[in-house]
Amino acid sequence: MSHIGTHRDGAIQRIELNRPEKKNALTREMYSQLATAIDAAEADAAVRVMLLHGAGDAFTAGNDLHDFIAGFTLDDAGSPHRFLRSISHAAKPIVAAVHGAAIGIGTTMLAHCDLVFAAESARFQLPFVNLGICPEAASSVLLPALVGYARATELILLGEPFSARTAREIGFITEVVPDAELLVVATTAARKLADKPPAALRAAKDLLKRPLMPQIEAALAEEAKQFRALVSSPEAKEAFAAFLEKRKPDFSQLR
Repeated sequence: MSHIGTHRDGAIQRIELNRPEKKNALTREMYSQLATAIDAAEADAAVRVMLLHGAGDAFTAGNDLHDFIAGFTLDDAGSPHRFLRSISHAAKPIVAAVHGAAIGIGTTMLAHCDLVFAAESARFQLPFVNLGICPEAASSVLLPALVGYARATELILLGEPFSARTAREIGFITEVVPDAELLVVATTAARKLADKPPAALRAAKDLLKRPLMPQIEAALAEEAKQFRALVSSPEAKEAFAAFLEKRKPDFSQLR
């Protein structure tokens, strides 16, 4: 069963995270399906804009830790690596509509989107350090570029949740809207983009992203290297076990 839904709406390709019973937590297979959906939209001349959103009451709760622990590796074809390459290299605009939980990759993937609309219910979080791992999705470069070093350090090192209003105030998202209006507002923006000259739109996006692309590429590689080293560490094992056992992790004996 596919947990990534796709639907054409004129020149807009809708891509929906559709695993609402698990708050759209991402599995290896879902990452692969997301990459396929983005690549297909990029290759289809009739598509001018992508619209990314979640089903149910969340955007995505991040990685499915059960799937992660069962055999997740960054070298896996179904891992985030292929998805991150697809979303970071997309030439066509990507509009995101975010509601409810947007945790981990649910926050960092948004830095690769061009317009991000968040419902008032949206709650963001970068819990990587809390889980004994490091940031991913080139967030170590993109977050400081978007919100400044001091705020990026606060969000990544403390790993505490932050609201849609805070995300807007620090410049991480485009706009905050009432939950009931989220998809309408995001779709309206996507249609405005779809009506513009497509080559000029892609050129503008390319020029905006081009200065950071070498840093994004380098960050993806370095983050993956450090992630591999950390994910099998005692810290990560304790953090994952505590999460699954619903208890506070104990790092007091670790150095």
